[in-house]
Amino acid sequence: MTDTDKQLIDVEVAYAMPERQCIKLLRVEAGCTALAAVIASGIVQEFPELDPATAEMGIFSNNLDGLALPLPAHYQLKAGDRVEIYRPLIADPKAARQQRAARARAARKAGNAG
Repeated sequence: MTDTDKQLIDVEVAYAMPERQCIKLLRVEAGCTALAAVIASGIVQEFPELDPATAEMGIFSNNLDGLALPLPAHYQLKAGDRVEIYRPLIADPKAARQQRAARARAARKAGNAG
């Protein structure tokens, strides 16, 4: 098989910050991994804070966590896949829910006291 015989597929790599987002469209060889596509996309040049080796990633909101789907270095992309790079969470979701519930309880208590 020569280089011209290799099958190419179209995929996307997406990353978003609160102030801007970036979606890179690229053509990769069939069998390319999610991690390889992120590196090939050049998205790290636009977002230098990204570390592809440690960044959480997913395919259409399905985490590449090694459980339901393979890790980014092992997930082989399919035509049309969108690799999403996730930002680290600022707050623990469980702790944030508990804080909201505590505020709601305090507001209800204050409303009943008056």
